Amino acid sequence: MSTASLWPQSAASAFTAAAELGYDGVEVMVWADPLSQDVDALRGQVRRTGVPVLAVHAPCLLITQRIWSADPEQRLRRSVAAAGELGARTVVVHPPFRWQRRYADGFADLVAELEDASGIAVAVENMFPVRRGRAVLSAFRPSIDPTDVGHRNYTLDLSHTAAAGADALAMARRMGSGLAHVHLADGTGLPRDEHLVPGRGTQPCAPLCARLVEGGFTGQVVLEINTRRARTAADRRADLAASLEFARAHLT
Repeated sequence: MSTASLWPQSAASAFTAAAELGYDGVEVMVWADPLSQDVDALRGQVRRTGVPVLAVHAPCLLITQRIWSADPEQRLRRSVAAAGELGARTVVVHPPFRWQRRYADGFADLVAELEDASGIAVAVENMFPVRRGRAVLSAFRPSIDPTDVGHRNYTLDLSHTAAAGADALAMARRMGSGLAHVHLADGTGLPRDEHLVPGRGTQPCAPLCARLVEGGFTGQVVLEINTRRARTAADRRADLAASLEFARAHLT
């Protein structure tokens, strides 16, 4: 489970929920929550709950551009270092923003260098465009689709394919053996990042899971859903439990 699934609550709440519901581990989203930025504190959560950190999501959102460093390269390097210290095998990262020209020019080489040096998969995630009326604009360079560049490892996010109007199964085929990480969520096709409980939107969540099983997938599947609109703690817990039930049913 991604710790982002309990935002705006602290990552500590995510560790607790993951332990109580029976998740195998967490992906730590590094953002404004001080706990998410502190490796020693995260180790403490692992000891407290028995829930391991399986992946780290680098701070590459618009709202996290100053966390750890104003330099995106340093943020990615620090994310890989944190993953190594926590025993996580994957770092999730977004493609560079269009205005990060120097970072974008060296991004593919940087990702390969970090993977070679650390043994950690730096899985580049598919994104979605911004729509303004009939205009469709990408904030990412060179595009929202990381397979346009070509990397060793990819993250496939089904909420992002929904917002982009992209074919998730076709993207999985393009990623091929490089598909190392999946953000399992859903969306209705609205031009925004919905992160619905899988099965409550239009994305081929079940067919994708079946394809992963048939192909002997050895990567990680992470539930990254949005529970901000849950009216009560019980509603939030029910959504997290339903997501886990869906994943276990379709990945068996």
